[in-house]
Amino acid sequence: MNNTKSKITSAVFEWVKPMLFALALLALIMISGFRVVTVQGASMDTTLESGEKVITTNFMYTPKSGDIVVISKGEHHDSPIIKRVIAVEGQRIELDYDNDKIYVDGKELNEPYLKCSTFGGRCADYNIPSVVPEGKLFVLGDNRGVSLDSRSSEIGLIDKENVVGKAHFAVFPFDRFGGLESQ
Repeated sequence: MNNTKSKITSAVFEWVKPMLFALALLALIMISGFRVVTVQGASMDTTLESGEKVITTNFMYTPKSGDIVVISKGEHHDSPIIKRVIAVEGQRIELDYDNDKIYVDGKELNEPYLKCSTFGGRCADYNIPSVVPEGKLFVLGDNRGVSLDSRSSEIGLIDKENVVGKAHFAVFPFDRFGGLESQ
């Protein structure tokens, strides 16, 4: 009888062990800020299309220029938005509308992901500071003609604390599966 009880206990433990491991792994993933976010709107076309799903993480993450980030709803928008970080706190930014160029810390920004002009015919509707203030980010969509981003007083500069995480991979639809590179 003891031998049978021992075999049953051993079998149950062998079945429960992978479940506990899976739960521990899931908890670790959730703690690290792993999320799946659905892209809404055309502001990141063609890099990301509306309806596409991306995986983001925020574990020990500090935004840097070129990153694609998900931003939680702030005081000016109702749902999360996805944009590209152009400049972070302390960086000098110059928007040269006449020559269709952006300069960060005096260097022209290389943006090979753009399929339109740098500004898409849209200028800022407020006075953007020449140096990004502490705790803030300057973000733009990749489809600048339709993107509501840091050029608009409706969005403005983004508080770093409102960054949900960095978008790392597009996972759905499967034909668009792949990594999202920072530029």
